[in-house]
Amino acid sequence: MLTRRLALATPLLALAGRARAAAWPEDRPVEIIIPYPPSGGVDTMARVVLNHVAPRIPGFRYVVTNRAGAGGQIGFEATFNAAPDGYTIGAVTNNAMHGHAIERRPRYRPEDFTFIANITDDPGAFFVDVNSPLQTLAAFQAAAKAAPDSMGVGTAGIGTDDHLLMMGFEDAAGVRLIHVPYSGTAPQLRDLLGGRLAVGCFNMGEGITLMREGKIRCLGQAGEQRWSAAPEIPTFREQGFDLLGGSARGLAGPPNMPPAVVAKLVDAFRAAMADPAYVAETTRLGLPIRPLVGEEYRQMMAADYARLRALWQRRPWKEG
Repeated sequence: MLTRRLALATPLLALAGRARAAAWPEDRPVEIIIPYPPSGGVDTMARVVLNHVAPRIPGFRYVVTNRAGAGGQIGFEATFNAAPDGYTIGAVTNNAMHGHAIERRPRYRPEDFTFIANITDDPGAFFVDVNSPLQTLAAFQAAAKAAPDSMGVGTAGIGTDDHLLMMGFEDAAGVRLIHVPYSGTAPQLRDLLGGRLAVGCFNMGEGITLMREGKIRCLGQAGEQRWSAAPEIPTFREQGFDLLGGSARGLAGPPNMPPAVVAKLVDAFRAAMADPAYVAETTRLGLPIRPLVGEEYRQMMAADYARLRALWQRRPWKEG
């Protein structure tokens, strides 16, 4: 009799699960976990796009929770280990999330997240003071070869996307540079403008204002194509260095989210990111958008994870 009751209950439970998925998200607000402090680039990215996504999903309400710590690891773990019911999604970034998983054993597996949408991809770049004699990446390469281990390159710290781009350039250009890690981009800019740092490595979004003011010059941007806000700056690939780098930021959920919920989210993000009002707002805020949804986003993140694992095998960045 007990076996018969269990057999009857199983389909009913499955139906109840489908009913809950169909009702999503009318039960309660969706928690958005941001693995960094408020008002930073990742926090801004998420809030801007969600304001355009919310009206496209009937009943969708959200509350943002900033779970900063351990370079984003605490927030990534919170998202990954949440119930896969659609009521928790979180912001993820390529280099930080992947880098932690390569360096140590976090409580998440990068490849198993439910990838919803990539929002921005801020290309990494090399910058110099406007009075520097360096004008191109080739000139930087030549100067570094002429004086090995003498060119200082600033980054936001060991294992950051800046540091990884610098290491990639060393491999691509056949040079050895001096890594100068800072606690962030702001102190790096101070030394670059003060003439105490030869080259700064940081994101285009962080340097474009000073570049427009004529205070710094960009030697090249490491995106797949030129950022529309800086179309005059050639990519690394255009200058003969097959190298990509930067910080891709998007939204993902825990593994095994209901397909119906994922489909609603993907459709809403796709529509929101194609909206001219959204594009105008991101342009005003200087956000380098790169809209990718669903499978496209998953494939991009998988390729990035593989690239970083290969770099780690050659040169573990925790060793400097």
